[in-house]
Amino acid sequence: MNTRIRRTTGLLAAAAVLPLVLTACSGSGSDSGKSDSSDKASASASASASTGGGEMSGMDQPFGPACSSVPKNGAGSFNGMAKDPVATAASNNPALSTLVTAVKKAGLVDTLNNAQNITVFAPTNDAFAKIPKATLDKVLNDKAQLTKILTYHVVGQKLAPKDLANGSFATLEKSKLMTSGSGESYTVNDSAKVVCGNVKTANANVYIIDTVLMPKS
Repeated sequence: MNTRIRRTTGLLAAAAVLPLVLTACSGSGSDSGKSDSSDKASASASASASTGGGEMSGMDQPFGPACSSVPKNGAGSFNGMAKDPVATAASNNPALSTLVTAVKKAGLVDTLNNAQNITVFAPTNDAFAKIPKATLDKVLNDKAQLTKILTYHVVGQKLAPKDLANGSFATLEKSKLMTSGSGESYTVNDSAKVVCGNVKTANANVYIIDTVLMPKS
């Protein structure tokens, strides 16, 4: 009889402890689930930022004073540009029409559109307007020189804003450009300011700048 009581008591104790163990495991699994969910949400947000779909968060979104002039909808919007390769995307942005003209004259449209994982520092129309018209016209009609200048604005890797803090990067023109800054304020070669940064296209990260960069040689 005592043996039966002890067995019954042991079973009851085990039955009482089991839910606590399951609850603890469930809680741990829940936290893990939350962590996994959080990681997935973060990955989803990152993917969204890369593809231009949905809202972007933190430094994944474009930043800078000139971003406000980018169309909210259509092919020239941030979401629209994210769907096209970089030369095509730029052609849909009215503020980059001079750059697009230069890229076409240099025969670089296919080169830029077919490149993978690049960064383009894209001068605005106002940036080109800083160059005396006679000089600009001469450059636009000198394919070799124009190609040299334009490829100097392209880096063969995707650069995130944090990469620009204190960077030195080889360009497609073969020489290097320098970047510096922090937060939402960055400068290229101590002369060109990023006025709208971290713009995503299908194959490139774009930093719109207010001055045309000139290779040293």
